[in-house]
Order: sequence, then C-alpha cells, then structure tokens
Amino acid sequence: MSTFNLLVNGKPHRFESWDPAQPLLYVLRNELRLHGAKFGCGEGQCGSCTVLIDERPARACQVSVAAAAGKRITTIEGLGSPAQPHPVQAAFIAEQAAQCGYCTNGMVMSTVALLRTTPRPSLEQAKAALDGNLCRCGSHDRVLRAVQRAAGVATERA
Repeated sequence: MSTFNLLVNGKPHRFESWDPAQPLLYVLRNELRLHGAKFGCGEGQCGSCTVLIDERPARACQVSVAAAAGKRITTIEGLGSPAQPHPVQAAFIAEQAAQCGYCTNGMVMSTVALLRTTPRPSLEQAKAALDGNLCRCGSHDRVLRAVQRAAGVATERA
C-alpha cells in the first residue's frame, strides 16, 4: 500500500492505494466525489476528463495517482461556484455552449488553460486548443464564441 498526497482545488488530500498506476480520474470521482471530470473513452482521446495539473490541461484518465502526487490539481469544481462562476464558466453559460454537457468539463478546462497562456487567442488558436475535445452534439460554434467572450475578443465567425 502506498500513500499519496494530492493538492486538489487548493485542499490537501491523503490517499492510499495498492496501485500507484491507478488513474487520477478514479481518485477524483470515487474517493473525492468530484464528478465534474467525466469518464469518456478512458484513452485520453475525448477530453471529457480534463483537469489542470500545475495549470496545464491533462487527461485524468491517463495520469496516474503517483504522477499527480505533489502537483496542483484543479478540477472544474475548483474554478467557480453557481453564485460566482469563473469567467470561462460564465461565458459558456452566456453562449449556451453545452447541449448534453458531457464534453463541457473538458472544453472549459482547456479554455482556462488556453487563456492563461494566450489571453486573447485568435479563432484558429482557440480551435487548436480545443482540438482534442470531442463534442457529439455539435455545439462547437457556441463553444468558440464562449472562448472569445471569455477572452474579451470580438466574436469572429466560427
């Protein structure tokens, strides 16, 4: 049995596991009851499990609990609240950039990471940053408008 110290949404958590390769996603959802990151494909291809690790987007289904130990992990629950949403969350709400909502976690987390490194992204930069996030509902145009709204950029044609 190994013990791992995780810093999730600014709060320390101590977690024991027999399997240091256990995906971070399982710990977040099953142990910490943070359900914003979704289990989608389990292969890091869809983006629904995206979290920020040391402010960079990462697929929680592909990151082991051992690799995440000692790093700053931010989930969508750590961004804002219903009363005070993060600016990216507020932009997604304003643009109605979700249908079923399954991809929304990954889209929001990827957008937060993009805006930290590129505060005023072009439409092409936004598309590139969100390229690994799949949405079967077809809300891509609204998602791109939300990215630009959050960045304070005049909406270009998506």
